[in-house]
Amino acid sequence: MRLIRNFALLFACTLFIQTFGQQKLDQGEKLKEMMRLINTYYTDTVNNEKIANAAIVKMLEELDPHSNYIVQKDVKRNEEPLVGNFDGIGVTFQIWKDTIMINEVISGGPSQKVGLMEGDRIVKINDTVVANIKIENEGVIKRLRGPKGTQVKIGVVRRSAKGLLEFTITRDKIPVYSVEASYMAAPGIGYIKVIRFSATTMNEFRQAMEKLKAQGMESLIMDMEGNSGGYLNTAIQLCNEFIPIEKEPIVYTEGVHSKKEEYFSDGRASFPKGKLVVLIDEGSASAAEIYSGCMQDLDRAIIVGRRSFGKGLVQKPFGFADGSLVRLTVAHYYTSSGRCIQRPYNEGKKDYYDEYSKRLKSGELFGADTTHFPDSLLYYTKNKRKVFGGGGVVPDVFIPIDTSVNSEYYQQIRRKGVLNNFCTEYVDVNRNKLKERFPTAEAFVMNFDPKTEVIELLFAKADKDSIVRDSAQIARSMPLFLNQTKSLIARNLFDNNTFWEVANQANTSYKKAIELINTDQFAILAPTKKEQKKVEKEIKQKEKEKEKELSKKKK
Repeated sequence: MRLIRNFALLFACTLFIQTFGQQKLDQGEKLKEMMRLINTYYTDTVNNEKIANAAIVKMLEELDPHSNYIVQKDVKRNEEPLVGNFDGIGVTFQIWKDTIMINEVISGGPSQKVGLMEGDRIVKINDTVVANIKIENEGVIKRLRGPKGTQVKIGVVRRSAKGLLEFTITRDKIPVYSVEASYMAAPGIGYIKVIRFSATTMNEFRQAMEKLKAQGMESLIMDMEGNSGGYLNTAIQLCNEFIPIEKEPIVYTEGVHSKKEEYFSDGRASFPKGKLVVLIDEGSASAAEIYSGCMQDLDRAIIVGRRSFGKGLVQKPFGFADGSLVRLTVAHYYTSSGRCIQRPYNEGKKDYYDEYSKRLKSGELFGADTTHFPDSLLYYTKNKRKVFGGGGVVPDVFIPIDTSVNSEYYQQIRRKGVLNNFCTEYVDVNRNKLKERFPTAEAFVMNFDPKTEVIELLFAKADKDSIVRDSAQIARSMPLFLNQTKSLIARNLFDNNTFWEVANQANTSYKKAIELINTDQFAILAPTKKEQKKVEKEIKQKEKEKEKELSKKKK
């Protein structure tokens, strides 16, 4: 009897499970039911917010590498670089010797107005001591930032003054620049470095263009190296500045739930005809690839450098009621030739973000002939030049990574922070003397010689940090030491613009761009009529082959 009863119970349980499993449930309702079960039956008290956040993050991991979830407290911080401003006191800083040192006081900002200076050390914030407490960057930012119009009291120590200097600063909107440098690279050749595509990029770009045109610019180098992207619309607007006629295709987006949306030029270019070179590398992504891909597809510019990152996905932000945010991939984007430059991501995030290592191991970063794409990814520019999709923008002129000047001795000095710390300390101690000798950035770039001024001091500091000298490695890496030392001192003494003016002197892609412009090698963008006809025949032949395959399938 007991055996029969147990069997019946087992049968009932099994029947119930089977019935439950066979029900067609809305998956959204399934998730809600799971939360209900946890809150109703789970043995311990749970944090619903934590569980929900973890579930969302896990769901997004099953999609693509660029869909991401941002909790409420981080939303504003994540938006700042693209919005183009934040509320704060207007300084850049670094933690140096467990003290907050001001590197730059932003011109026209609230800190400059009250008299803060480069080199000042912040030791108190609102009566709280912040020196020698192992404070981190996040802790400093949290204390210094706040809503516009609010005040913060700080105490600073200054080399040229005795005692503690106290300031009350009223917070204000502080700009976050996306055009990090603009200057004349050579007679008639302008240079602009764009580090992101934000809401303020176009205003910054136009100001830079006006400045350069006034200095006699006829040709332009647009530097997109390391530019991780930003707003799609900003990329489209920047493309417009270089396309001389209306209705040229720039980019289109399309997704399963997003209908095809096409974007065209408006014919109001500010630089319609001048020679243009665009620099890219493995760090150029998303909006930077839209821009460089468009310039390549329309044969408007020579693309120089190494294959770009390969991000061809469009994210749209969706806000939740609690203030959190999900950036969800809603479409792919395609350049005007029809290329989607998104590289595969079916092996997971780790594999996806290990791309640099894979390119390094394959030798791609050292030789142009190592990059191969199947014919299925072949497309054609406006002038019938061959280009490829499916994995970033492949440059017209390949520039390998230069490892000939690298050494373990140099890497040790960089890894241990000796180089950065030395340059910071050198400027801190000698700021007034340096400003007297080099009153302008131009004077510094032209006349400061690190080989005679500081290089031996740098090696002496490395000695104190127990980095063993190696004369052969020092000789090998001397060009790197000289360039990096001078550029970092330039940043501490002046600004990012001066930093790039110095740093680019060692950039092979930058030097190649100047050469291409000066020697007028832009014929590569315009194949001969004979070459174009040959390509047109190839295209027609491929179209015929496709038609044959389709007709076979139909039969």
